[in-house]
Amino acid sequence: MKNAGAISWSHVESGEAALIARCASGDEAAYAELVGAHQRMVYGLALNLLGDPDEALDLSQEVFLRVFRTLSRFRGQSALRTWIYRIVINQARNRQRWWRRRRRGDQVSLDEYLGTFGDVASRQDVLPDRQLASKETAARIWQALDRLPFDQRTALILREIDGLRYEEIAFTLDVAIGTVKSRLTRARQALRAELQELRG
Repeated sequence: MKNAGAISWSHVESGEAALIARCASGDEAAYAELVGAHQRMVYGLALNLLGDPDEALDLSQEVFLRVFRTLSRFRGQSALRTWIYRIVINQARNRQRWWRRRRRGDQVSLDEYLGTFGDVASRQDVLPDRQLASKETAARIWQALDRLPFDQRTALILREIDGLRYEEIAFTLDVAIGTVKSRLTRARQALRAELQELRG
């Protein structure tokens, strides 16, 4: 049984409900407000799932178009943020399938991603060799993460990077909480094994 929750507006704050109503009535300022409130989260999740800044930007635009097209169907069965997470993941999964059909999976450049977003903050009291070791560790983690199956990687990113609760992840992925826990366990085990192999 999937943990989608009862259909009610109990998960939606009154201010958010008012924003949704304004969007539904065609208020362009409300659209801009909704994008402003969620664009960082949408882009960040897309980037973590796809590993490519340009693809993440394209996906973010697709996500907001879909949000505006389907907002009238939103019934408050989750927080708006969680509902948008679900759209991001579905769109990212579709894009991954498209890549696989065209054999583009090997074209996602984690080196470019890390060069753009993965640098550790520059601090004067951090020695260059330690800074390099931190960068190398981050690169290894992202490479190992990229090799996980999409469903496991997604669950791990939602839990460990975005900090979602199990219930939110279950709703976002449209699976049972037990499935979420199982995917997280397998992802952590695989990641641990990958990192141990890299150390060896």
